[in-house]
Amino acid sequence: MAIARWQRTWQLRAGCLGLAGLLAGCAGTGPQGLDIDTSVQALGQSSRVRFLVLHYTGSGNAQSLKVLSRGQVSSHYLITDEPRPRVYRLVDEHRSAWHAGQSQWHGRTWLNASSIGIEIVNPGWTTGADGKPQWHPYSDAQIETLIALMRDIVQRHGIAARDIVAHSDIAPRRKWDPGPLFPWKRLAQAGLGRWYDEAAAARLQAEYEAGTVPDVAWFQSQLHRLGYAVPQHGVADEQTVKALVAFQLRYRPSDYEGRFDAQSAAILQSLPD
Repeated sequence: MAIARWQRTWQLRAGCLGLAGLLAGCAGTGPQGLDIDTSVQALGQSSRVRFLVLHYTGSGNAQSLKVLSRGQVSSHYLITDEPRPRVYRLVDEHRSAWHAGQSQWHGRTWLNASSIGIEIVNPGWTTGADGKPQWHPYSDAQIETLIALMRDIVQRHGIAARDIVAHSDIAPRRKWDPGPLFPWKRLAQAGLGRWYDEAAAARLQAEYEAGTVPDVAWFQSQLHRLGYAVPQHGVADEQTVKALVAFQLRYRPSDYEGRFDAQSAAILQSLPD
């Protein structure tokens, strides 16, 4: 029996080789010893990854690594805050990391299955002497490391600029990271993510201030166009205000009080889809 099995295996392999090197390496060993042919690859395919989500950890290097590798949350990558930041890959990109939770962007929900998550070691915010949140900046070394990592990921997976997002973008009622001090404009200048036409926004802001600021329904329509999960009923409810806050955190971090004002309207209108 063993000899007969060997002969059949050899005949199969010889047949494979007989297709003349055109199908080099046509079989690999699969489960239960199956020969799985990988010589023909379909043209109709793409990466499962559509989104790149950025976070801060809210804790230091050691605690962040422990939580993200031994807890019930995880991310694909962790960037430390050392002078020369270290990049940990904690989850293979072909697997889901547990970083996004309940989330939505451009109608897609529960983004763990379709995203790559990058955590950056940063305290987020602490309470200042005045009792208000004090946000902590990211180091240049961290951002340069992040840009190099993101470029590689975006290129390999074909992630669109609009789908490079903050955790606060996809979960505006729950999350604030990576916070108002994260340099989104710097990333956009490096070709990663989108930014608005600042000259157009200044012109539009002046027009709105001299005239009338659009109504809530217009803000909801614009936020929905950009990807945020907002109702379209024209009422400034909690969900709409928190989506506007998330938008302002990213594009107008000097003021993220959730006001439906002229500057927010101008920036919204000046952003590409």
